[in-house]
Amino acid sequence: MKKSRPSSSAIRELRSRHKRKLVALVFYISVFITAGVFGCSAKNTNPAYQKAEALPAYQQASFEQYIQDTQRWLAENRAFKSDDHQQEIVLNSPFELVPDSPNGQAILLVHGLGDSPYSFHDIAEHLVKQGYLVRAILLPGHGSKAGDLLLPSYSDWENIVSHHTQLLLQEYANVWLGGYSTGANLVTSYALNDDRVSGLLLFSPAFQPKSEAVKYARFASYFMDWADQDPENNVLRYNSLPMNGAAVYYQTAQVVQDNLATHSFVKPILMVLSEADSVVDTTAASQAFQNQFIHAESRLIWQGEHPPEGKRIVSQTMVLPKYRVSNGSHMGMLFSPNNPYYGQSGTITICDNGQRDIDYANCQSGHQVWYSAYGYQEPNKIHARLTFNPHFQELMQSIDLVMKPNS
Repeated sequence: MKKSRPSSSAIRELRSRHKRKLVALVFYISVFITAGVFGCSAKNTNPAYQKAEALPAYQQASFEQYIQDTQRWLAENRAFKSDDHQQEIVLNSPFELVPDSPNGQAILLVHGLGDSPYSFHDIAEHLVKQGYLVRAILLPGHGSKAGDLLLPSYSDWENIVSHHTQLLLQEYANVWLGGYSTGANLVTSYALNDDRVSGLLLFSPAFQPKSEAVKYARFASYFMDWADQDPENNVLRYNSLPMNGAAVYYQTAQVVQDNLATHSFVKPILMVLSEADSVVDTTAASQAFQNQFIHAESRLIWQGEHPPEGKRIVSQTMVLPKYRVSNGSHMGMLFSPNNPYYGQSGTITICDNGQRDIDYANCQSGHQVWYSAYGYQEPNKIHARLTFNPHFQELMQSIDLVMKPNS
């Protein structure tokens, strides 16, 4: 059964490289509501858009067994993007780093929507050198192929965070949680309901999306599978977004908002926000920091030129010509400028950044680029996504200061 389709001009608009994921979601939903798009999704044979028969198990009794089982599942279910299958599995699998000089503390790290545990590669390397036992999990539906985001429910993501936090709590008296974007929502909701958690590291917490259209994703998912389909050429994350993935993200936002409305977190946290973030409402996140995260040693790092007022706020300029950086992005704070994939000289440049077709083509062909959040444009400059943090060393120092009270 074929569903009615939007006009050809609308399809061209949808397929434009200039449409970020949430804009594409708004477009799909508006078409659905105004044009009555009903029926069955057209079959797509691209392996990247297919889904596995089932999600991988994640409730193993040990983290070592969890890693082994997950890597085996990835080997069987991943749509590989290069000839080096083993390297892709390692980059996308959960990992554990064991310190040479343990400080008796541990941390669990949770990535964001469409991403992988590699999001925490650089931060984890720093933490293990400080003596922390570091674990990073893979949210079900990730690491394999974009089509597998058609499978998970909110409970899958909630339960994996709960299970692996509790595994750590059986071994360590002091357990921290860290999360990026959607992962920040999940670890915050857990920590607000378990006072054994020692503190939080929150990077671009997605407590509230910038676009309210995301709330319709669950409704739209009954009639269409995809919010956006793009070429899958990044070995570290998905470029495409199934409607179900957007819907489950929105559930994480609803749950964390409900928890924040009735709870305060009295342990130390570090929150990092980018003023120019194109994905999440940074004003809502900064207000939550001021009102619900009340520990005196907590810090909010604001990457931008107009920080909110407050004694616990650190402002960092993101107008940095030395690095060809025009402003901060949703993801850039996570990675060192020396990261081999996302760093200033890394092998991955995200040219799909909301610019003109000619700028996208020039970026792809190797012209010099500046870096920014999605959608930023400036005359006579080509902007790729900012994927590294020029203030990375300062961020590591702030992490050490915030985590020090429990050391």
